[in-house]
Amino acid sequence: MTNDIRITDLADPVLTDFQRMAVDYGETQTVDLSVDAVLAAAVDATGLDDFGPDDFRERLDLWVREPDEDTDRLGLGRMVLFGNLVRYASNRLRQIDLLQQHPEIRDIEIARPVIVIGLPRSGTTNLVNLLGSDTRFRSMPLWESYEPVPDPRETVGPDGVDPRWTRCNEAWEGMRASTPLIAAMHPMEPDHIHEELELQLSDFSSYNQEWVGRVPQWRDYYLAHDQTPHYEWMRTGLQILQWYRPRDRWVLKSPQHLENIGPLMATFPDATIVVTHRDPVAVVQSTATMMTYAARMGYRHTRPDWYLEYWTDRMHRLLERSIRDRHLLPEDRLVDVYFDRYMADEMGTLERIYDVAGLELSGEARAQIEAYQAAHPRGKDGRVVYDLRADFGVTPEQVRERFGTYFDTFDVRIEVQ
Repeated sequence: MTNDIRITDLADPVLTDFQRMAVDYGETQTVDLSVDAVLAAAVDATGLDDFGPDDFRERLDLWVREPDEDTDRLGLGRMVLFGNLVRYASNRLRQIDLLQQHPEIRDIEIARPVIVIGLPRSGTTNLVNLLGSDTRFRSMPLWESYEPVPDPRETVGPDGVDPRWTRCNEAWEGMRASTPLIAAMHPMEPDHIHEELELQLSDFSSYNQEWVGRVPQWRDYYLAHDQTPHYEWMRTGLQILQWYRPRDRWVLKSPQHLENIGPLMATFPDATIVVTHRDPVAVVQSTATMMTYAARMGYRHTRPDWYLEYWTDRMHRLLERSIRDRHLLPEDRLVDVYFDRYMADEMGTLERIYDVAGLELSGEARAQIEAYQAAHPRGKDGRVVYDLRADFGVTPEQVRERFGTYFDTFDVRIEVQ
């Protein structure tokens, strides 16, 4: 039986003892959110000092300055942000160093990837993990995305576990303790297949920062700049990963690609593209609930209304840009996946994708996919029950009216009444 979860304290959180202890500890810490402090910490962590082209400093400056000026940001939120930024800068140092030692990495071909794009919370994560369970594909687990280049000073332990996996698992356990319902909304265990936008973070671009903080200034900067250079940086990250662990074809996914179809296709011109579709109201209520819930650990006030307005607008922008640029997608390598039909027939959906991608859905691949499905049943960690009216004071119809063009363009079933 599915364990239904109803979050009733979004606006006025009731913290657990662990959450209160973590928040209180964060308030005792002084965090220097500055470009110099982040880069100095990365140099200390890696023993390297060549960051490559320094155009990233302008972007990093905004990543630190906007949250630093936010008086609602808790000390714990500042600590987590600083730690993540140091990891990104450290990854950049190690990537630059590796490429200098092995320039041949840049010649590795990323051929005919299968790339899932679609709104967040529209089945992209489930779909890429099903595809990635076919071991013929090269996919990117979360632990590898967090630290694409291993620290050469470390070795795999006698138990065969990579130290990067261990660190990622410790972060996941910390997340489960501090925001325990995240597992039900968006699992982040180490072997979970992650989004390749993680590889853009060492170049300090992508819409990722919008998921970890209230950063409308960054949103505007990001949307105003061509992301092609950062997609090329991401491609280099994939080349590095393929150099370490080769496969013939990649399976990738990120909702961010919806608004970057031009850069995506310029970077991966022979890709098969899978576009997921879902009622945007279901997407908005899920996203706004998840973000408001997580805000209790990063902000003094959770501000449900802010998250509803922000993510309604953000999903609208994603869809409008995707409709504008849809003509750039290759018609003979395009698969549209509708959420309700996908949930009713996962294997049938996969058969269509394999057919368009020109890959046989073999008996062995089916067995691997079915094994993943059995190990990851729906609702395994509980099912969050959403309520726009009670939690955000709006009706589904009020949210849906922003998305008329999308409903006129695609045969999307209304899901939230």
